[in-house]
Amino acid sequence: MLVAGLWDGGRDAHALEKYGRPLPEFEKSDGDKSKQDFDESLIAGYFLAAAFVSNPTFAARPDNTGLVGMRYMAHLETDLYKKYLTAYTDQNFFSDREKGWIILTEWDQTYGMTGTVNHWSWRTQYERDAPLDKSGLIQAYADGLVNYRVRSHEDWSWWQKTFPKNTLTAYAGMGWLYYNQTYFARPDNTGRALFRYVGHVDLDLYKQKVVFYGDFNMFTDRTASNVVRPSELDWILGIAVRWRDYEVSVYREQDLPLDRGGLIQEYWAVQLRYAFDVQKQAR
Repeated sequence: MLVAGLWDGGRDAHALEKYGRPLPEFEKSDGDKSKQDFDESLIAGYFLAAAFVSNPTFAARPDNTGLVGMRYMAHLETDLYKKYLTAYTDQNFFSDREKGWIILTEWDQTYGMTGTVNHWSWRTQYERDAPLDKSGLIQAYADGLVNYRVRSHEDWSWWQKTFPKNTLTAYAGMGWLYYNQTYFARPDNTGRALFRYVGHVDLDLYKQKVVFYGDFNMFTDRTASNVVRPSELDWILGIAVRWRDYEVSVYREQDLPLDRGGLIQEYWAVQLRYAFDVQKQAR
């Protein structure tokens, strides 16, 4: 759920995870932007650890048992052809605070392909969420997603004139879960998700060192009478502080049903992330 890119103080680097994710991208404001079309990552990504410092309801397994204590995640990607075709994987682990915070209780695996063309980005991926400490429910799906992205310093001259020191990056898109036997349409594990609507915003508050970000993700239910009406909203608001390739963030997430009452999963978390990018040798 929670991830982002890399800022390299020595040069411009294209942002990791081009399809968009809830955490803000690392970006630079100087350098030759045209180089980004030719930069290729041999291996890039990040490692993160997050403590759910307040968690009344966010479950530690796909069957909604337990309460998350810690999250550990690795994101890895490699550019197969410039920014147009990238392979990636996310490996996401949770522990249960009710079992002492240490024992891992859920493993979410994601494998996919992504790319960007001008303002547009796309991705297709397979995700499998499974319990680790016991047998039980496995949630799995495959989907496709298309986003349209804008950056204020490139697309909005009026913003640049009005807020020259505060870059805004935003995207919105829609996805289709074309394979889904067990991935639910609400936090209480009812329905089956069909469509996904996403949106994201990053606001640079201070020299790309302090960034405010917000994200929403909505699902629809393929078993409902209206399959395009959202049945779940997941939203995140956070503040990220950067130093070189490190980032500390504080954020709040809430996942809630939209078409009926029911379970609301929510938490506050503090997160540390380290990002890296090993470039391919220039030809």
